[in-house]
Amino acid sequence: MATVALKSLIDKMNLINLTPGIEVTGRKITQPEINRPALQLTGFFEHYDTARLEIVGFVEYTYMQQMPDDRKQEIYGKLLDSAVPGVIFCRDLDPDDIFIKIAEQNGVPVLKTSMSTSGFMAEVIRWLNVKLAPCISIHGVLVDVNGEGVLITGESGIGKSEAALELVKRGHRLISDDVVEIRKVSDDTLIGSAPDITKHFIELRGIGIIDVKALFGTMSVKDTQSIDLVIRLEDWDKDKDYDRLGLEEEYTEYLGKKVVCHNIPIRPGRNLAIICETAAVNYRQKKMGYNAAQELYKRVQDNLQKRREEE
Repeated sequence: MATVALKSLIDKMNLINLTPGIEVTGRKITQPEINRPALQLTGFFEHYDTARLEIVGFVEYTYMQQMPDDRKQEIYGKLLDSAVPGVIFCRDLDPDDIFIKIAEQNGVPVLKTSMSTSGFMAEVIRWLNVKLAPCISIHGVLVDVNGEGVLITGESGIGKSEAALELVKRGHRLISDDVVEIRKVSDDTLIGSAPDITKHFIELRGIGIIDVKALFGTMSVKDTQSIDLVIRLEDWDKDKDYDRLGLEEEYTEYLGKKVVCHNIPIRPGRNLAIICETAAVNYRQKKMGYNAAQELYKRVQDNLQKRREEE
């Protein structure tokens, strides 16, 4: 099961630790969902998920302020279960002494941010969804081509890295070469990124490793990109029938999500970069409602109909 260190969240969101005596290094977050403990503060603890981060906003804080001390002792004791990864107060709100004392007794870190509650929640959920998403690693190259994430796959040595390098020279951006980490951040979205150790590097046989960011500048690379289109490179087979119209889409599947896939046969002299670039632009055009193959089919049908009428 994927986990995220609480320390990473603290560093990412610049959180202030109100319980410095509690060690946060080893604490893990296991769920992307968060909880605002409004119901729990009223005493309703059924279905209370202690694995979630607790976010306290102005409404909860105001309710907590008017609670009598004996009630606070009872509610805080149940709320601050030792399994809770942490409690975060938004809007620079400071918890009372009873809250801090019980949190320290149970070993639950209490943190603070100056951000608004809704804005902080949105950013935390987005970040955790990416970090905790199901993840696989595949052999391929991921490039941002005119805003479309193009994943180039194929056997080793077929020309994926060379195609990516030519695309970078044409103004597009490299995300990852050789190994692509794919995360399913939602039912409809796959995000690709590079392992930290190979980020911004391309391997070219006969030359070696090159640093794309150093050679072509910061505009030539990108950390993450949605995967919109897959181009699978394969050796030309004269006995195989290849799709020449594109009336029906083919798909490949990663983590249960289907992605449009084109099988591109490779022969000497074919410019892979231009083919990949054109495929990406054509894919975008289809998303905008225009399909060239269907337009051609319509013209042919209209022409046949016209001939029949003339006869």
